[in-house]
Amino acid sequence: MNVAQINNVTKTFGKTHAVNDLSFEVRKGEIFGLLGPNGAGKTTCIRLMLDIFKPDRGTISILGGAMSEEKKDRIGYLPEDRGLYQDIPLERCLVYLGTLKGLSSSEARKRVTPFLEKFDLSLHKKKKIKELSKGMQQKAQIIATLLHQPELIIIDEPFSGLDPVNTQMVKDMIRNLRNQGTTILMSTHQMRQVEELCERILLINEGRGVLYGKLEDIQRQHTGSDLYVRIDGSLPPLPCVLQIASYNKGYKLTLGEGISSQEILRALIERNIRVEQFEIAVPSLDEIFIRTVKKVG
Repeated sequence: MNVAQINNVTKTFGKTHAVNDLSFEVRKGEIFGLLGPNGAGKTTCIRLMLDIFKPDRGTISILGGAMSEEKKDRIGYLPEDRGLYQDIPLERCLVYLGTLKGLSSSEARKRVTPFLEKFDLSLHKKKKIKELSKGMQQKAQIIATLLHQPELIIIDEPFSGLDPVNTQMVKDMIRNLRNQGTTILMSTHQMRQVEELCERILLINEGRGVLYGKLEDIQRQHTGSDLYVRIDGSLPPLPCVLQIASYNKGYKLTLGEGISSQEILRALIERNIRVEQFEIAVPSLDEIFIRTVKKVG
């Protein structure tokens, strides 16, 4: 079942195609990565999904059909820009935002308490939002996003302002929500987080989809002739190796055209070199991202 289905959607602002004939789906119970350089159309795409913008062409189905007020209460949205009320205390702000999503004041307050404890914000619950640090405000926004237990969560740069401990806690929380059947669409520039969390991704550039599918399939498609090798000792000259670079206590080898990895392994063994690690170099999502954007740009 698809929680979100976007079919041939286009949105223009004047002469600018912010989203251009874009199609993709988000499946129930997955963590889906929406990626792209600044100005690629990610935020516009999210606003179209949330019915903040209307598409010029194409169709959007969310939670089984067109967006409605009832469905908005089943969605949690964490925008990149903070949207909390700055002049009221943290606890009161979160309780109020919970009531906007259909919770009673008493139920919202009941749910807020364990979240404040989990995020180490209990001692700050009487402080005004504007008195909190950037990281604290980000944690508060995450609480507001999750408080009403949404079926679909859309998070834009969720790790912004968080230290490593809180980043890991949020990642664990995202995984737990996925395991419980919650669907999560994550938009971020932090490719390492995408590699850790997302099963499938969409990379958009200038409003168009340029990479779409399972992350491991995309990485496999972009795997070239590079090797990672770690040996006991120094690396000797090898036939048809175009470039050697130090990498993670070993070496990254770029092979010449037509040279197989087996030929390199054979050459090492013939020289009685002890091979500790030998594998095809799978490109990082960062590398694929940069390579693809440059190619289509």
